[in-house]
Amino acid sequence: MKPEHIFSISSSKEFADISLQVFEFQYTSNKVYQQFCDHLGRNPKNVNHLREIPFLPIEFFKSHRILTSNTNEEITFTSSGTTGQQTSKHYVSTVAIYEESFRRCFEIFYGSVEDYNILALLPSYLERSGSSLIYMVQDLVKNSKKEDSGFYLHDLDALAHKLKKLEQKKEKTLLIGVSFALLDLAEKYDLQLNHTVVMETGGMKGRRKEMIRAELHEILKKGLGVENIHSEYGMTELLSQAYALKNGIFECPPWMQLVIRDPEDALTLSPTGKTGGINVIDLANINSCSFIATQDLGKTLEDGKTEILGRFDNSDIRGCNLMVF
Repeated sequence: MKPEHIFSISSSKEFADISLQVFEFQYTSNKVYQQFCDHLGRNPKNVNHLREIPFLPIEFFKSHRILTSNTNEEITFTSSGTTGQQTSKHYVSTVAIYEESFRRCFEIFYGSVEDYNILALLPSYLERSGSSLIYMVQDLVKNSKKEDSGFYLHDLDALAHKLKKLEQKKEKTLLIGVSFALLDLAEKYDLQLNHTVVMETGGMKGRRKEMIRAELHEILKKGLGVENIHSEYGMTELLSQAYALKNGIFECPPWMQLVIRDPEDALTLSPTGKTGGINVIDLANINSCSFIATQDLGKTLEDGKTEILGRFDNSDIRGCNLMVF
């Protein structure tokens, strides 16, 4: 399976067909995934439909090397975690696939990155190594080719000054930040961002009390003077992202799908409108595992989009993730 086939998907049938091809490839070449599928009695001979493909629990990325045979990693992305907490490791054999995935995905939802000043407020990610989110945003900053693009660690004064300067010039800007840092900015400054997209990546990282997304967005909208708050759904174990342009309702690029499973039965998918666990199909994960059962909760809406609601109560607190309520 070549990456160009994955990124050229243009229909649901094509997505299903390629997903079955990827399943067969990963069953054959990923020993961890093969053993998991064999335990369930699933293999390419009896899996004939997209709904029959097994999803590997995301916890396996903490305890196993999830990588297809005959490949070595170019880069390893790691999740954040508190002291003593086991972290996930995503061994990426071809970082160019990750770059193509997030670049194409950004363009689908936002257009050319060259049109934006990219301002990043991601202190908890910058303060550690191995973040896939930092890798992505660094690339967006570089390719924006705007001299005002860049990262801000703790200097909110400088960030607020930069935002006001860009607003006065009516320049198109994307402010991407972790939730607790955006709250700090919204509470300290009275901003009116008419030309800025504000995007939260989720997570309080232990800095503030958790809150539901609707409450978070209301505070941010009021404090930053924007009509909508955008959201990014990504994680260490994925090479693709889903985006919500408002209200926490997420859409995926053509090579990615969010599927809801029954909360009581991991092998059964839930009908539209029912809350359950989120399974992710990320075909960009061609050389690790494209079929992952996460610890997040959500439901599929009538239009095929996904509302992400939070996280299972018994799951680990993990970076690049959302709130429980």
